[in-house]
Amino acid sequence: MLIGNAPCSWGIAYPTGNSVTWQQYLDQLAEAGYRGTELGPYGFLPKDKAVLERELGRRALTLIGITHVHTFGDRSTAPELLATLRELAPLLRDLGARHLVIMDESNWYPAGREGVLDEAGWQGLIATVREAQAVIEGEFGLKASFHPHVGTAVEREAQIDRLLAETEIDLCFDTGHHAFWGQDPLAYMKKVWGRIAYMHLKNVDAAVRQLVLDGKLSIEASYGRGVMAPLPDGVVDIRAIMRFLEDMHFDGPVVVEQDVAENAGETPLELARRNFAYVEGLK
Repeated sequence: MLIGNAPCSWGIAYPTGNSVTWQQYLDQLAEAGYRGTELGPYGFLPKDKAVLERELGRRALTLIGITHVHTFGDRSTAPELLATLRELAPLLRDLGARHLVIMDESNWYPAGREGVLDEAGWQGLIATVREAQAVIEGEFGLKASFHPHVGTAVEREAQIDRLLAETEIDLCFDTGHHAFWGQDPLAYMKKVWGRIAYMHLKNVDAAVRQLVLDGKLSIEASYGRGVMAPLPDGVVDIRAIMRFLEDMHFDGPVVVEQDVAENAGETPLELARRNFAYVEGLK
């Protein structure tokens, strides 16, 4: 089972303006032991196929896919999404990546109303997801999946259930984002197993999560407080998750993600190395 990571674990959320260069990211990723990477925000890693292929090869890295964030709550932006997918999908395909993950944009929702869509907004989201899947799979032969995410219109089990019922898209299932609201990741994985194509491994700090559940801390502020814990330290039973994936002969990507707290005490490289060692030790 190939264990990958992603630029977000180095605090990279945008193509430019980052404290880490793409060369430094790839160097540290390989140094930490990983052999696969997501593309990250489109434009962070080189868009030139020859350059990216050479740089990945120098570090014995494989391109797994991309998690592309878009404002699915705003139906008027669908043409922009489809145009972007048609630009980035060929790069993935040409470099042997099979997966393209799409995800709603949490920052689009007003504070205090994270993920709230009316019925018209939901129908717009569903229509955009269907159109995106048609481009990803029908035009480029890649595998599309949708990433439920905290602070978006698809984060709680009832919302995920409805997405699965009203579309044919499978899930990029994130253990941490599912557990954020006190939901049981493993139980839900078993419930919808036939619809999981991609995995993100992430964990949750119980104490910080409880502050959010009690209304004492905002979702946004919880990230800085370390709500997304290193894999060995949180409430999600990562060992049980990995055992289940192995028992089910899961052959999709398994990508570690680590949001770095403001006072983490460990660098992204140190966290990446510790998470990798932990997952490898579970095999």
